[in-house]
Amino acid sequence: MKKENAQRVGEDIEAGSTGFIAQCYELYRLPPLGSLVKTNNEELELYALVCNATTTGLEPGRRPIARGKDEESEEAIYKSSPQLEKLLKSEFSVLVVGHKADDKINHYLPPVPARIHSFVYSCSAEEVKEFSQSFGFLNILLNANPSLPQDELVAACLRQMSRVQEDNLGFLVTAGKYLANLLGGDYYQLKSILERIKQ
Repeated sequence: MKKENAQRVGEDIEAGSTGFIAQCYELYRLPPLGSLVKTNNEELELYALVCNATTTGLEPGRRPIARGKDEESEEAIYKSSPQLEKLLKSEFSVLVVGHKADDKINHYLPPVPARIHSFVYSCSAEEVKEFSQSFGFLNILLNANPSLPQDELVAACLRQMSRVQEDNLGFLVTAGKYLANLLGGDYYQLKSILERIKQ
């Protein structure tokens, strides 16, 4: 895995076959919803889409309390209580949508999950272009855990990917046609996604 040009955005703290959770090193430094990230496991690069993000207290079951009653700004809260940076954590959950093996991108789940403490990187524009040459990953998104906001996630992912394409409108039109084939029997879901991918 080439690390020199990649921006590290976190570290894997919980891993599974279909997704993982990564913790950011800095509070609130979260990758955008729908963005493509990568990690590795032995010889494989795993590709995943950010599907949720949270900032919570470090102690389970102990919620942060309001501190800004007498402060002028949010920044002042952190300035007057610098310990907050050490008491809070930002994490993001991802859905694995493919992997690279032997220099070939596969738009299906890898045979093994990521490892705990694997570094997680944002994908470069070139990597996003390479990954999005095929829309096979959309089937994984549309069949993901029903608790995920699938329409929002598909649309966010396509918006993110379109930003790095030379012809972003053409990319979205092609993606829309692919979705129409996948969702031929569900006009309302298709309409919902297409309305959300407009730039």
